[in-house]
Amino acid sequence: MDIVHTNDGRMHATWALAARMSGAKLLWHHRGDPMARGVNIMAPLLANHIVTVSHFVRPAKPIVPVTHKITVLHSPFDHPSDLPDRDACRRKFVEELGLRPDTRFVGYVGGLIERKRPVKFVEAVHAFLQHHPDFPLAGLLFGTNAANGPDLDGAVKSRAKELGISDRIHLMGFRTPIAPCMGALDALLVTAVNEPFGRTLIEAMLLKTPVVATNHGGNPEAIDDGQTGYLVKPECPEAFVGPLERLLFDGRQWETISSTALENARARYGNKAHVEGISRLYETLVPRQSPAMHGQLVSRH
Repeated sequence: MDIVHTNDGRMHATWALAARMSGAKLLWHHRGDPMARGVNIMAPLLANHIVTVSHFVRPAKPIVPVTHKITVLHSPFDHPSDLPDRDACRRKFVEELGLRPDTRFVGYVGGLIERKRPVKFVEAVHAFLQHHPDFPLAGLLFGTNAANGPDLDGAVKSRAKELGISDRIHLMGFRTPIAPCMGALDALLVTAVNEPFGRTLIEAMLLKTPVVATNHGGNPEAIDDGQTGYLVKPECPEAFVGPLERLLFDGRQWETISSTALENARARYGNKAHVEGISRLYETLVPRQSPAMHGQLVSRH
């Protein structure tokens, strides 16, 4: 092989040293914690080049300098061919949950893991209802507990009960396809911290669902505050109230934010741009020496 391209922890551990011992070029693709040992110790020593999915996840404390061999390249996303019928999506969940016909939905989409702060989502819904107790708002959580992880499903139920909003919080479990779920939401609330580069933010934008996310991790790289969504103070449920008021009470604002986000996501996060970026790195690592070399690069990706 000319190039070995690894893109998760198991692949890094299995292929990195073997690739360099064989004489192949190693492209290390990092998608996680900027403090991870692998990207701060192994990658600086073994990788010919490092790709990260956001500026946030660049190695925080590399054992040797890496600025000369690192590129930030955001992940690619498939673009939906059609947008969901939002009214039909909303009615489906109204009927499934037995709610009043004018119910509006905000959502949490992702695994129920501590870093994503599902309990903070419950508290954000509660904060909004403290200001607008009669507004027909419901919070939908799409996701399940991580294997061998803490029981955050139970923590969500317990916190909703403590706050007196059990009837406003609905654990929906794992659902596929996700587009009809996203399409039912008036807003996606991203309460996570240390998010490398959240896929659900971009998936929501591509489905014309506005996003309110914490100003933390890779979120600021995905959202232009007040233009393509809203960024709010992390760990602060009350901070979600103002953006939600603008989205839920002002139809023109909702349309402006969602349309701008859709246009921006389509322009920035396509497969074509990602493939071209990776291809340029391949060409840099192993320049083509003659036409006969065309097509002979093989990567483990």
